[in-house]
Amino acid sequence: MTHPSPDSNLIRGHLDLILLSILKGEPKYGLEISKLAQERTGGYFDLRVGSLYPALHRLEKQGFVHGEFQPAPRSGSPVKVYALTESGERELHARRREFEVFTQQLGKLWQLGGGEA
Repeated sequence: MTHPSPDSNLIRGHLDLILLSILKGEPKYGLEISKLAQERTGGYFDLRVGSLYPALHRLEKQGFVHGEFQPAPRSGSPVKVYALTESGERELHARRREFEVFTQQLGKLWQLGGGEA
């Protein structure tokens, strides 16, 4: 199913949550992160290099992810691979809870407005 592209402000406001969610589990490099976002969402999230890498660097600076250069799977050229840190796991959990509360409260407003959003 194809969805319209989300408003860029929505992506920007939730990019950290998106990236932390994708990085849960195995470490991943930038292109892999972008591809997984597209695959898992049927193309809804199309993370551009111009926003992806600055966000990863910011998360790394905050201590939520750890980046390390490793040989690329095919070419052997080094790529930076990102993994969640322990504080990143805690941050992901906190942001998921915050997002769940936000969407629940937004749902209550929709109910006030007559049902459909």
